[in-house]
Amino acid sequence: LGRELGLDELYIKNDCLNPTYSFKDRPVSVAVTKAQEFGFDTVACASTGNLAASVAAHAIKASMKAYVFVPSSVESGKLVGIAIYNPILVTVDGSYDDVNRLCARLAERYNWGFININLRPYYAEGSKTLGYEVAEQLGWRAPDCVVAPAASGLMFTRIWKGLDELSMLGLIKPVNAHMYVAQATGSSPIVNAFQMGTLHVHPVVPNTIAKSIAIGNPADGYYALRVARQSGGGACGVTDEEIIAGMELLAQTEGIFAEATGGVVIGVLRKLAASGVIK
Repeated sequence: LGRELGLDELYIKNDCLNPTYSFKDRPVSVAVTKAQEFGFDTVACASTGNLAASVAAHAIKASMKAYVFVPSSVESGKLVGIAIYNPILVTVDGSYDDVNRLCARLAERYNWGFININLRPYYAEGSKTLGYEVAEQLGWRAPDCVVAPAASGLMFTRIWKGLDELSMLGLIKPVNAHMYVAQATGSSPIVNAFQMGTLHVHPVVPNTIAKSIAIGNPADGYYALRVARQSGGGACGVTDEEIIAGMELLAQTEGIFAEATGGVVIGVLRKLAASGVIK
């Protein structure tokens, strides 16, 4: 892939290999552990698909009950990947943002550990392991550039935080990584705000094949924008056609068949390399 894009030192962090095949296993592992510590016997979440699968799997492992809520538009294959762990799976007519509002109300009514609501601070910290591992795997140094997908924007900010913490501890040199947000143009409120030069994120109605990151009102959009600007990075979107092309390019150069979100990252990387922003 690096040769195809004209990049000499390109590394891919492949989180397709986690237990439920997405990066969500990182934050969920931390959140479910804390849920047990706090005495919850039930965990729950609002999800576009991947989080629900991870919560259901970790709940089974922890001998806990799981309630997972997803939009009814979630792909059938992803629903199978959730249902196999036997959670209480609820599909909701509406977008992820509708599902999230419903779960916020349920969190007030039921004594459940909602992974991305009342357990969100712990859930968030789990994503830092991406930053930790990247630095370790690069021989204890930060990368020059990071291109990462963003839905809520939380993972994006925690990669940066993980790298920054290693630097504060003296384990790596000061971080000069340029952080780039990657979104689908059909659901790109963070990219839109960056391009408008504002920190205010205007919600959108998602319409993209990249359903895993189809969040129209990103909870951490403001912080993702701050990281992108503070690091000297940026934000870029790609169309559904470019997403498909990105999926094909990744598969045909690296042998990795990722879901559409992977195509978003490769599509954005392709644009940034072609324009000379990343060399």
